[in-house]
Amino acid sequence: MKSSLAVAVAALLVATSIPASQAFAKKKPEPAVPTAPAAPAAADFRAVDPDNMLVVDTNKGRIIVELSPFAAPNHVARIKTLAKQHFYDGQTFFRVIEDFMDQTGDPTNKGDGNSALPNLKAEFTFRRGADLPMTMAAAPSDGPVGFIGVLPVKSQPDDLMAMTVDGKVIAWPLFCSGVMGMARSGELDSANSQFFFMRGPYPSLEKKYTAWGRVVLGDDVVRAIKLGEPPIDPDNMLTVRLGSDMPPADRPKVYVLDNKSASFKALIDVARAAKGSDFSICDVEIPAQVR
Repeated sequence: MKSSLAVAVAALLVATSIPASQAFAKKKPEPAVPTAPAAPAAADFRAVDPDNMLVVDTNKGRIIVELSPFAAPNHVARIKTLAKQHFYDGQTFFRVIEDFMDQTGDPTNKGDGNSALPNLKAEFTFRRGADLPMTMAAAPSDGPVGFIGVLPVKSQPDDLMAMTVDGKVIAWPLFCSGVMGMARSGELDSANSQFFFMRGPYPSLEKKYTAWGRVVLGDDVVRAIKLGEPPIDPDNMLTVRLGSDMPPADRPKVYVLDNKSASFKALIDVARAAKGSDFSICDVEIPAQVR
């Protein structure tokens, strides 16, 4: 005699037209939903070198930039020189475009002025060797995309290093939000003192403008600067100083998540899983803190 359970199941199969072979089939597991990684430990952070830290105090708040001399040594040297001269103090943001950038660095505050120093030769790309490893975010066939410090970078494949005279390959920064770029005229080697903070990713600038650092704290301030070309009531930089030039008591002690840590790699994995085929290195937000 059939049990009451068997009779009930048979009736259900007939009513719903489900083949008996599928009635007790295992349900396929749902795809894993990416979750945020555990909060990184204090040991996963590295201190930002005060000599490569630019502290920009604006009327909207403080922006802290980590300089990237490996990518643009001459432009970094220029920014340091002008900061030491207090050249940037009081200058306005004279061209600010939503989802693009905040431009400043002109002593006339109009967009057609520069410092008295000579123009700089472009540093759109740099040579990367085995001594300058990247933390991979993606590995397309034409070369890796990843981070050197906090700067997002695209590079030729590492395999090509064995085929070059200097053992290095060409690499270039990617203009994600927070990346610092040097303004110029139509002439390639015309950058001087004007620069800009990226408000959002802008790939068309790659290999056409020099990038020399990235905001590590104060992205919200960058986006709060008034829009306009020029703005009706422009915001301004109150002071621009190197961390190493500030009195120790006033100098912020800034730490960023180390790109060599497991926590950093987990951050990339979560961003990639969340975005899927739409993933971009610009989706990775690097934690930083002041201690």
